Amino acid sequence: MRRFEEKEEFIEGIFSISKKLVHDERGHLERLFCLNELRGWGDRPIAQVNKTFTAHRGTIRGFHFQKSPHAEAKFVCCLKGKVTDFALDLRRLSKTFGEIFKIELDANLRNAVILPEGVAHGFQTLTDDVEMLYFHSQFHAPEQECGVNILDASLKLNFELDCTMISEKDKKFKMLQQIRGLEF
Repeated sequence: MRRFEEKEEFIEGIFSISKKLVHDERGHLERLFCLNELRGWGDRPIAQVNKTFTAHRGTIRGFHFQKSPHAEAKFVCCLKGKVTDFALDLRRLSKTFGEIFKIELDANLRNAVILPEGVAHGFQTLTDDVEMLYFHSQFHAPEQECGVNILDASLKLNFELDCTMISEKDKKFKMLQQIRGLEF
C-alpha cells in the first residue's frame, strides 16, 4: 500500500503530497516521510531535519534558500496549524524562473510539498502556534544562506492576512530583480 499521493506541479521538481493514514481501533499511523515511496525526492540524502515554531498568525518567513554547492531540496509539512506556503523558482535556465507555486499546508489535511534545489521557500502562518517540519538534502551552510525579499511587490503575492511579524533579516533580502538566477 502506497502511503503517499504525489502530484507534480507546474514548476519542475515541485511535488504536492497527500498522506494516507492507516487506521484501526487504536487510532492511526501517519508515515511522515519514506525514501522508498516518495519518487519526487529521488535519491537525495536526508542531511538534516528541522522543526520551526511560529507563535502568531500572520507571521511571514522567507524566501530562504542556499546557494551552490550547498543548494538543498526540502520536504516541508505542517505538524500543527495551517500556513500558506510559497515556492519561488530561482533557477535561471528554468522555463518558470521567477514564478511562484502556492499551496496551503494544513496539519489537519496532513499534506506536504517537495521543493527542489534552486527553489526558495517561504510561508505565512494562518493560525497561531504553527509547527513546521523540514527534511533537507544538504546541511545548513551559513555562508551559502541567502534569500529573496518576500515582500517584494513585483512578486504579487496575495497574503491572506496582514503581515503581523517578519524578521529584520528577511526584510533585508534582495528583491527578485536583483537576483540573476541560480545555475543548476
